[in-house]
Amino acid sequence: MDMDGASSVVLQALTQATSQDTAALKPAEEQLRQWETQPGFYSVLLNIFNNHMLDVNVRWLAVLYFKNGIDRYWRRVAPHALSEEEKTSLRAGLITNFNEPVNQIATQIAVLIAKVARLDCPRQWPELIPILLECVKGQDGLQQHRALLTFYHVTKTLASKRLAQDRRLFQDLASGIYSFACSLWSHHTDCFLQEICARDEAAALGSLERTLLSLKVLRKLTVFGFQEPQQNMEVMGFLNAVFERLKQFLECSRQVGPDSTCREKLQKMIILYTKVLLDFLEYHACAFIPLIQRSLEFAVSYLFTPAGEGVTFERFIVQCMNLIKMIVKNDAYKPSKNIDDSKPESLEAHKIKTAFFTHPTLTEIGRRLVSHYFLLTEEELAMWEEDPESFAVEETGGDSWKYSLRPSAEVLFLDIFHNYNQTLIPVLLDMVQNLQGPTNVDDSAQLLMKDSVYNAVGLAAYELFDNVDFDQWFKNQLLGELQVGHHRYKLIRRRVIWLIGQWISVKFKSDLRPLLYEVILSLMQDPDLVVRIETATTLKLTVDDFEFRTEQFLPYLESIFGLLFQLLQQVTECDTKMQVLHVISCVIERVNIQIRPHVGCLVQYLPLLWKQSEEHNMLRCAILTTLIHLVQGLGAECKNLYPFLLPVIQLSTDVSQPPHVYLLEDGLELWLVTLENSPAITPELLRIYHNMSALLELSTENLRTCFQIVIAYLYLSATDFLQNYAESLCRAFCNMLKDITNEGQVQVLKVVEIALKVSPILGAHMFQPLLPAVFRGIVAGERYPVVMSTYLGIMGRILLQNSSFFSSLLTQMASECSQKMEQLLGSVIEMWVDRMDNITQPERRKLSSLALLSLLPSDNSVIQDKFCGIINISVEALHDVMTEDSETSTFKDCMLMSHFEEPKLSDDEEPPTEQDKRKKLLALEDPVHSVSLQQFVYEKLKAQQAMMGDQGFGALMETVDTELVRQLQEFLKGL
Repeated sequence: MDMDGASSVVLQALTQATSQDTAALKPAEEQLRQWETQPGFYSVLLNIFNNHMLDVNVRWLAVLYFKNGIDRYWRRVAPHALSEEEKTSLRAGLITNFNEPVNQIATQIAVLIAKVARLDCPRQWPELIPILLECVKGQDGLQQHRALLTFYHVTKTLASKRLAQDRRLFQDLASGIYSFACSLWSHHTDCFLQEICARDEAAALGSLERTLLSLKVLRKLTVFGFQEPQQNMEVMGFLNAVFERLKQFLECSRQVGPDSTCREKLQKMIILYTKVLLDFLEYHACAFIPLIQRSLEFAVSYLFTPAGEGVTFERFIVQCMNLIKMIVKNDAYKPSKNIDDSKPESLEAHKIKTAFFTHPTLTEIGRRLVSHYFLLTEEELAMWEEDPESFAVEETGGDSWKYSLRPSAEVLFLDIFHNYNQTLIPVLLDMVQNLQGPTNVDDSAQLLMKDSVYNAVGLAAYELFDNVDFDQWFKNQLLGELQVGHHRYKLIRRRVIWLIGQWISVKFKSDLRPLLYEVILSLMQDPDLVVRIETATTLKLTVDDFEFRTEQFLPYLESIFGLLFQLLQQVTECDTKMQVLHVISCVIERVNIQIRPHVGCLVQYLPLLWKQSEEHNMLRCAILTTLIHLVQGLGAECKNLYPFLLPVIQLSTDVSQPPHVYLLEDGLELWLVTLENSPAITPELLRIYHNMSALLELSTENLRTCFQIVIAYLYLSATDFLQNYAESLCRAFCNMLKDITNEGQVQVLKVVEIALKVSPILGAHMFQPLLPAVFRGIVAGERYPVVMSTYLGIMGRILLQNSSFFSSLLTQMASECSQKMEQLLGSVIEMWVDRMDNITQPERRKLSSLALLSLLPSDNSVIQDKFCGIINISVEALHDVMTEDSETSTFKDCMLMSHFEEPKLSDDEEPPTEQDKRKKLLALEDPVHSVSLQQFVYEKLKAQQAMMGDQGFGALMETVDTELVRQLQEFLKGL
């Protein structure tokens, strides 16, 4: 690019690209995109964003284009990579002056310098750090700040590199500049404290900004710059100084008051100090041991003694709680069960912790956590009144303990309680004892305290297992609390039903369940919405529990299900509807077919909810889950849902529709259970299969479910399905088999095997293109046993149930291999006999035996030559399937099924699906289950004898091992 001419052209394009007018904007963006790969373009951008006279928006855009260009074209190996000459001049231009007046642009420039540093520093850019340090020392306030900002971003980026060589380079850098970084931080901190004492807030704010940046640099250097930081006096000196500085800044924050301009930055600074300690503890647990005592003293004094009053703020409290939690929970600070195996550091840390956590200290921490930090705040109580749904479904899972006060206090309580339960159990039980009996509804402080204590008892349920007789407490105290209907007592009603949910899987007698269902029934009609939502959650935990008995729940099912449905309609927030739907799904899943009389209203409401939730894919996922359980509960009656169900499946599994990203997995599951429970095929149900070809091409983790869906169609209506879709399915399978694992190959071939089982004639015809590969695999002696077993299963079906097709396939393969048919058949039988041990399923072993026996009687010399092997396989199969009747001493084939029986079900067993019934009926026609192997062997041998005459047959039998003949006679006696 010609620099002078180019500058004005690029400047014009950037100006148009910042306009609001689409007509100017689009062509300008396209022009800039084309220039991205032009030599000199980035030099022009550098000149533009360094020119402070130009419009801020244009300069901002120039920085962004430059930054994106680094990501795409700075590496040597990138397509259209920048030349080394241009990169050298750009690097020099980036650090000529640090005087950017606009804060946002200064930050972006610092970030893009850091991006270049990540790729080029220190090898191609050794001068970067020395120049930054020089500018940081300068007297010009703006230049000093901008250089410090860049220094921080460069340090942060270099610290994030994880390769061993890069880490060594960063450690070299850290050891070289650590002293300077410490003195810089110290200097700016002192300046700030002097200025704030002199009430010069404007100057103090500037110094505070520099203190913040220099501490950010030090944090990265301290945490990532030293392999063994405990060996470095300066690092440990800095970490010890952190505690003193924290006290100064906390005091300072108290003095400046809430209206000070410095207040927000001061709090940021305080949090940053705690981050230094938390990061160091996370990455260097052993080096942190000398700091354990001070950290615990510091955190505990601010959180649990009057020292923190008027000084602490929420984010700081959370950080201190996390610091205590990480020390208490750290595995590096716990000795091994066998003390002799423990590391000296672990023993030392354990000793410090034990000395610190004395009985009085633990008692005070336990009491304060429950009586102070667990109390519902005014904001939370206001939220309960104004936005009950948000209050009821507030997220406390995952990592919320790292950032939010309530989850943080609860997690700390649990960890301390777990590690020091001997001390803390009596403390908590004492608190419970002091709150026995109903509380006066006008005493709000006492109500809040009871809520907190019950919260603690729920959280610590597992720890309190041996110390609380929950059943007695439920009957004698908690039941009474739930019957107090006063609106102020809703606090306790909600907490008690939550508490029962926490204990249900820990210790709750089965006989008390009916009483609990009555309580749930009553509370599901509570005037307060939060209580109703909490009750629904406890119902889910109760129904989901291992001890759940359907028969105990059935008397309450209709009423509770009706109330759950009402609740689903009453709540308006997406998250709450999802929560209630999960409860409904759980109930349907557990009571299964017993739900049928009660789902009418739900079935009518779900289509409306689906329509309303068009923008909320997560809610739609919950609806899909509910539908899955509903279809399983309804069984064959699910056909009445088709008008709603089939369009839902259609949309969820259509990969050309954007929502499939969220809905596909549940949509496939719903499709599968719908097929499994459908009594008969319908044109609409068959039509949804159009979605499948795109899904099979995706080859994702959902492939297994897709295969199960294909199999379900085969069982439901093999003829309709194969005539409409087998051709495309066979093409998809042929493509898959070219590049697939052994496990995947087995999955594909299993579908083919089932097609042959369900429809031997049509199946063989439709999957003909796949079969030569199977035949070749058998002749070649496929090495992978499970694949070989599947090959033999497929070939066994064809040979036994479609012998004319087998003959034509044999002819085709013989001409392909230039072999005689008899010779090829001999190779197949030989390999079959040799690899019989690869087949482990008794059904397939019997099938192999029936298939090979079906070649008899034969006067073909090859078959007679392999006669011994066929008898060998038959005797093996007889051993697999024959059971001896001890009374009559005769054998019978245990695989024979004579007629279809509805199985007797126990309460815990799920009733058979329509597909299970179809499989049973199919089995009655399957030779494996309808032909007696013993009888079949006998008839075939008789026919062979009749064909050859006694003498010839006798000679043939002599080729068989005498022991095998003896076993065979044993099986055939009595026929």
